[in-house]
Amino acid sequence: MAENKSSLSGSRSYQELSEYWENHSLADHWDETSAVEFEVDAQTSSIYFPVDKVLAAQIREAASSHGVSAETLLNLWLQQRVSEEFKKAG
Repeated sequence: MAENKSSLSGSRSYQELSEYWENHSLADHWDETSAVEFEVDAQTSSIYFPVDKVLAAQIREAASSHGVSAETLLNLWLQQRVSEEFKKAG
């Protein structure tokens, strides 16, 4: 755990951090906080489709052999297949 990850709790590990916040409130440190600004990209989203467990395992294995995530491999495969479908229809 990086030294600056938990300046409020003084934790040296994620376990210590978890234990600290189980027993403390942010209200205990409110005067040590500061306002921040950030942007959220609300346009990004995912849609999930159920996949058979055996098929999902095969997809993960194939993705691993290609050095990519299962999500990336599925998106590439689906993009190719949908593109082929539109070519046939057009």
